Amino acid sequence: MSESVLDKRSSVEGLAVALSDGVLSVTIDRPDSLNSLTTAVISGLADTMEHAATDPQVKVVRLGGAGRGFCSGAGISADDMSGSGGVPPDEIIVEVNRLIRAITALPHPVVAVVQGPAAGVGVSIALACDIVLASDKAFFMLAFTKIGLMPDGGASALVAAAIGRIRAMRMALLAERLPATEAFAAGLVSAVYPAEDFDAEVDRVIATLLGGPVVAYAKTKDSINAATLTELDAALEREYRGQAILLRSADLREGATAFQERRTPNFTDR
Repeated sequence: MSESVLDKRSSVEGLAVALSDGVLSVTIDRPDSLNSLTTAVISGLADTMEHAATDPQVKVVRLGGAGRGFCSGAGISADDMSGSGGVPPDEIIVEVNRLIRAITALPHPVVAVVQGPAAGVGVSIALACDIVLASDKAFFMLAFTKIGLMPDGGASALVAAAIGRIRAMRMALLAERLPATEAFAAGLVSAVYPAEDFDAEVDRVIATLLGGPVVAYAKTKDSINAATLTELDAALEREYRGQAILLRSADLREGATAFQERRTPNFTDR
């Protein structure tokens, strides 16, 4: 008997994984911080997606967050983002890029279940998925420039591929919240459902995918991604180089500190 993805993965605090009847449910389980990401959780997500690619028991992947949010992005304390918290900041970007590549390369459909806020790299993770289902209470926000960073996780390619350059620029430069209904109108998400119906509608979509042709899904996903995400690998590399500079900047330290102190940052362009 082949090893299951559950046999191959190691337990990661803040990440819940379950496999039942062909559905691999992957849940970022840090609700107290709206599912902010640690490096360990990002690595665990990437490992899980990579293992799922070769697990014959997996037919569909359901990716969501615990509590009222999908994912609020990576932790933004000044220590964590500068690397003085013990993890080199470049390692975070490397692991995020591995996760995005694993999701897009996975032969099975991946459904993002966005019941609440998706911010920062949380937006990138959602858009790397094949179907993005949102509650009408959800919103999307590329909040990077608010703390002196640039979008990463392939957002510069994934967002633009979904909604076009001008809308992508607005999201990235102005860092405004995009409510779920506006995200749907712009083409950022696949569907929006009332919060009270959301779980049932997610189950309905996943049941539809479970009844579909596995090989045809894999070929379809590969073909559409090859046609629309031609710049994804290059974008990941550009973001890595740019973010490596910004992660060591005085502006990031000021931005992260200002965020924690709930004040407007005073950027000095250094």
